[in-house]
Amino acid sequence: MARAESGLPEQISEKIIQLSLDEHLEQGDRLPKVTVLVERLGTGRSTVREAMKLLQSRNIVRIKQGSGTYVASNPGVADNPLGFTFIGDMQRLARDLLEVRFMIEPQMARLAAEHATNDQVVCIKELCDESERLAEASEDYSAADTAFRNAIAESSGNLVVPRLMGVLKASAPLFIDVTVKKLVEETIRTHRGLADAIAARNPTAAHDAMYLHLVYNRNMIAKGAQTDR
Repeated sequence: MARAESGLPEQISEKIIQLSLDEHLEQGDRLPKVTVLVERLGTGRSTVREAMKLLQSRNIVRIKQGSGTYVASNPGVADNPLGFTFIGDMQRLARDLLEVRFMIEPQMARLAAEHATNDQVVCIKELCDESERLAEASEDYSAADTAFRNAIAESSGNLVVPRLMGVLKASAPLFIDVTVKKLVEETIRTHRGLADAIAARNPTAAHDAMYLHLVYNRNMIAKGAQTDR
C-alpha cells in the first residue's frame, strides 16, 4: 500500500521538482531520462510519465518528443496566468498593462545597468540588434522584443522581476498590434539607447531610455483611442 501511495503522479511530480532544485537545473537544462527517474524515485515508468505531464501543464517542464524533457522558460509561470486571453477590450488592456509597466520596467532597467554581467550585456546588445533587424525588415519582431525585455529582467539581479516579465509577456505583441506597428523608429531608437546605457553602466540613462520607450507607447495608444471615438 505504501508503495502505491508513493507512486502517485502528484507526489512524484513534487519529487521531480525537488530533484531539479537539488541538482541546480536551470531553464533549458535537460532532466534525467525516464529510466533514471524510475530508479531514483522508486516508482513505475507510467507514473513518471504522468508526473511529467502534470509538470508540463504547470509550465515547469517542456517535453520534446524524441529529444527529452527540459526545464521550461520561466518555470512555474503559466502562459496566461492573469487571463488576458479572455479580455475583449484590447485598447483598455494595453493601457492598463502600460500603467503596470511604468511601475516596473524603468527601475528594472536601472538595476540592469548596475548589476548586468559582461555576458548579459553582450546578450542584451545581440537581442537589440536582432529586434532592430526584424523591425527594419517589416517582419514580426514581437518575440525578439520579448526576449530583449526578458534579458534585461534577468540582468537586474532581482529574483522576482524575471517572473513578473513572464506574467507580462503578452504585452509585447499586444502593443505592437494596438499601435499598428507605427512605433518602429521609436522602438529601434529607444531600444538602442537602453542597450547602450546598460552597457555603459549608466543607471539613470537606462531608466530614462525605458521610460521614454513607454511614453511613446502611451502616446500612440492614446491617439488610437481618440481615432476610434
